[in-house]
Amino acid sequence: MARIINWLALAAGILTLIVLVISLYIPWWQLTVGQNLVKINASPVNTNFGVFGNQFTIPMIWALNLITILTFSASGIIMLIYSFVPTKPYAKHLLSFSYKKPLYSVVSFVAVLAIVLLIAGHFGMYLPINGSATVTLPGSLTMGSTVSAVISGTFQLPFFVAVAAATLCIIARVFHGYVVKPQIPPEATIASTITALPNPKGIPQQ
Repeated sequence: MARIINWLALAAGILTLIVLVISLYIPWWQLTVGQNLVKINASPVNTNFGVFGNQFTIPMIWALNLITILTFSASGIIMLIYSFVPTKPYAKHLLSFSYKKPLYSVVSFVAVLAIVLLIAGHFGMYLPINGSATVTLPGSLTMGSTVSAVISGTFQLPFFVAVAAATLCIIARVFHGYVVKPQIPPEATIASTITALPNPKGIPQQ
């Protein structure tokens, strides 16, 4: 009997690991103030800040990034393992653990980003989530002076790949029921069809 593989789960696992790798180098969302005077590179696996070209990170954020890296790695690897053993008794447990993680990462990232932008807006700094805008800094931050700067916010390629990976993981979970559906051998189907045929001559069936 041929090995049963959940091909959608296989693709989802590979894509999840690809998201992890490219997110280490390219942020999900980037905010730039002026001509790279201030830059924020944000993603669940690598968030850092730049001021006048000097990059730095915050230890607490770095720790959260490390947790996400481990979670993403486990999710992708376990999804790959599941894809080759979808009919095993423990397969559903593997799938239940792995398929949710990319979705949680995308949803939590967007939620945190929205909260940060709302907080900034509360203090008079209306930052664009996607696009460019000229923002006037509050006088409380500039000692009464009027300072304006062009601020650009953009979602980067890894974010959209992460959305695709999360979607594919969900589809793989839905497809699980079709993969584990009992397989009826062709011989059994033929035998049941022959048995169901009428036997007008009374010939005994084998």
